Amino acid sequence: MPAAAFPSSFCFSSHELSASPSNSQQPNTFLAAKPKSLFHKHPLYTPLHSTLSSQIKEKILCLEIMGVDAGKALSQNPSLHSVTLESIHSVISFLQSKGIHQKDFAKIFGMCPKILTSDVKADLIPVFSFLSEDLKIPDQNFRRVINKCPRLLASSAKDQLKPALFYLQRLGFKDLEALAYQDSALLVSSVEKTLIPKLKYLQSLGFSRSETVGMVLRCPALLTFSIENNLKPKFEYFSGEMQRKVEELKDFPQYFGFSLEKRIKPRYVETVQSGKNVALPLMLKATDDEFKELLREEGG
Repeated sequence: MPAAAFPSSFCFSSHELSASPSNSQQPNTFLAAKPKSLFHKHPLYTPLHSTLSSQIKEKILCLEIMGVDAGKALSQNPSLHSVTLESIHSVISFLQSKGIHQKDFAKIFGMCPKILTSDVKADLIPVFSFLSEDLKIPDQNFRRVINKCPRLLASSAKDQLKPALFYLQRLGFKDLEALAYQDSALLVSSVEKTLIPKLKYLQSLGFSRSETVGMVLRCPALLTFSIENNLKPKFEYFSGEMQRKVEELKDFPQYFGFSLEKRIKPRYVETVQSGKNVALPLMLKATDDEFKELLREEGG
């Protein structure tokens, strides 16, 4: 539903609005008070199910105005049914004070509707303190980091973010900028349920502990791939159909980042048909034109 059709300032009725934080970095358009009667006259308001309370109707309309799928958000975060509009407004105001733009909310809340029912003091402030103090992110870059990984805002700084950072640093991740701006998905991954099991699985393929860690440091995305849907089928094709040696994966762990059906299999089949033995990185990294030229050159 296009947000432009209806001003976002209607998300909150005048009696629910509060002053924006003094350190706000941009105008908070959610704060402009509008008569509630105008809100109720909006064409989207009336068709909503007649048995729904006015509070729920206003929340649904508010979410849709921001570009968030209200049905999906309410399903994924049932707490939205009971939270007040004033509480939602406080979350929005706080995020805007940290440099998050109004146009970012569709993506952020769409991916993590849990954020809408966060407690600013208990949940959100510790996350921004973590970004600033632990990851050394300057205030002006908060928006970049949050847009890269909205789940940061839905994660506990104490129970999730700090333990993940500690574990990753013990593994050898030293570049805080890379963790913040490129590999932030690792910070929201459970150490016990995600990071450790994936490291152990990679090690079970025939690599030593140090070799596995080296692979992960060169290709951090390995720790974000599903074992059952990614790592396992790709390794089975690599060792079975392709009959390649695991040493190649040690040197080129990025293999797991390519699509099995759209890249690995077609390229391998063409290589076999050409009768050539092409190095794994060349086979997968080359563009289509470069790959065809490579096979012609090999043929010559």
